[in-house]
Amino acid sequence: MSSNVEHKWLLDEKDYEALQQIQDITSNADEIQPLILTEILSTNANVEYLQQHGLDGSTDSSTFKKLIPLVSYEQLQPYITRIAEGDDSPILCSNPITGFFVSSGTSGGEPKLVPIYEQEFERRLSFFNYLMARTKQLFPNINCYNDKAMNFHFAKPDHKTKAGILVSSVFTRLLKTSLNLKSIATGNNAIPDDILLCTDTYQSLYCQLLCGLYQNDLVFQVGSIFASGLLHVFKFLENHWADLVSDIRTGSINNPKITDLSLRESVMKILVKPNPQLADLIETECSKGTWKGIVRRLWPNTKYIKAIATGSLSQYIPLLNYYTNNLPIFSDHYGSTECLLGLNLDPICDPNETSYTLIPTMAYFEFLPMDTTNINGEVTQELVDLVDVKLGQEYELVITTFAGLYRYCIGDILRVTGFTNKAPKFSFVRRKNVILNLEYEKTNESDLRLGVEKAGGVLKPFGATIVDYTSYADTSTIPGHYVLYWELLIDGNDHNTQTNHFIPSSVYNDCCLAIEDSLSTFYRIKRSQEKTINPLEIRVVKSGTFEKLMQLAINGGASMNQYKTPRSLNSNQIHFIQLLESNVISSYFSQKNPRVGLH
Repeated sequence: MSSNVEHKWLLDEKDYEALQQIQDITSNADEIQPLILTEILSTNANVEYLQQHGLDGSTDSSTFKKLIPLVSYEQLQPYITRIAEGDDSPILCSNPITGFFVSSGTSGGEPKLVPIYEQEFERRLSFFNYLMARTKQLFPNINCYNDKAMNFHFAKPDHKTKAGILVSSVFTRLLKTSLNLKSIATGNNAIPDDILLCTDTYQSLYCQLLCGLYQNDLVFQVGSIFASGLLHVFKFLENHWADLVSDIRTGSINNPKITDLSLRESVMKILVKPNPQLADLIETECSKGTWKGIVRRLWPNTKYIKAIATGSLSQYIPLLNYYTNNLPIFSDHYGSTECLLGLNLDPICDPNETSYTLIPTMAYFEFLPMDTTNINGEVTQELVDLVDVKLGQEYELVITTFAGLYRYCIGDILRVTGFTNKAPKFSFVRRKNVILNLEYEKTNESDLRLGVEKAGGVLKPFGATIVDYTSYADTSTIPGHYVLYWELLIDGNDHNTQTNHFIPSSVYNDCCLAIEDSLSTFYRIKRSQEKTINPLEIRVVKSGTFEKLMQLAINGGASMNQYKTPRSLNSNQIHFIQLLESNVISSYFSQKNPRVGLH
């Protein structure tokens, strides 16, 4: 058990300095941002990309905005490909590119290679100084000598480009960095780094859980990067607890699937002796037939859950509450493969109210107001700078980085929720490029999520929870229609053909209508009046289907750390659709027309 003597997680001089820096850079955001752009442009004045667009050494922001176009990854990909293939001339960045960070590929379909060099990597790491200092400030009574975080992470195998440049996930690179830098980001973790670095997902997760369970009374935080990843951990525990109990009871690894000898050696440094008393506790709790509150039952000293549960990931909040008995859920930072972006300075807030303060030293930020494009997709309104955004307005985030991304559209839609001094706070709304579209109605992710949430309310009286979902626009018939794939949990049990009779088909029909009523006016007119879209369909899939979907993505190169269930699928993801179709157990259609005058 944890020591009865409380050792406060004391702030040191470095922490106080980091907290003062947060205060300083947010108070002077209006002065810092132009300096950041000047530094980027002066450092990279000789690069091919900027010179091609006529920016020959100028660091003037108005000239930069006039000459340099807004771009997505597709426009920069030819330049990045040249770097990856060995062209070492200053193409995007004057500093030699020493590595690429790889995206998950689950949002846009294909993984992206994001260039990085050593000094820029160190700039990113400075972000974690702020993060750690704020965490220690918020949780001063954590016993830092004994108590441990149990953060589940999954490394992805590194590889090299044709020119020998290292390609890795951000987290894998971080874990392989020096011990001092690792501790900034990972803290006092119950799971040894060499287990986190194992690229075999099954062996890694099994050993992570084994270490976390053996130290169950020391764990004060349970976390993973995304809420979906944490739910995968709980599902894995549900399927493998008996083997884990056996190993804890005997103080040895009996599972024959753990074949990595170095992994076994690392685990045995934690499993120093048999613990039959703990094994009995875990067996008792896991045999009760319900997984409600399992986190508090197995890790009784857990104070909070750490996972991103914003945007489309808010779908997982009810399930996290189910498994944790409503432990606080917070996300402490906002970032992407391209750049670390913002801090949640009030992470103990309701997860539905999470906001991030953008850190003005990380990149040069611009914001494109939403609904400012004409019918041809041309921008009809000027972008605004970081300190000029308006409260309540939604914007698409545009970044310019030191490593060669200029006026790069990340694809995230953010809403301004307030200000930390002069630096704005944003909530994440949705991804821009995740839409369903049959007749130019352009359904976005947030509308779809709202519809699923309302349908979840229809199911709630029947003890059902939507575990996960995705969708696609089916054009195999004329007119086409939306298809949603749902995996359900009913009264704490996985949904299958035996439990199907608990919920009348009319309830599912009402769910279809609830979703359609939440979609845009354009959709509802085309469904109800013009009849150019057929009724929406829900296809219920077997338990574990979305686990298989994730595994399929990982087998295709996605990182489990970065994986998020794609909220819509397209023709390029036919292998995902085929997997879902092979697991469908029932389907239901909307039986009524959605009301046109709702919104």
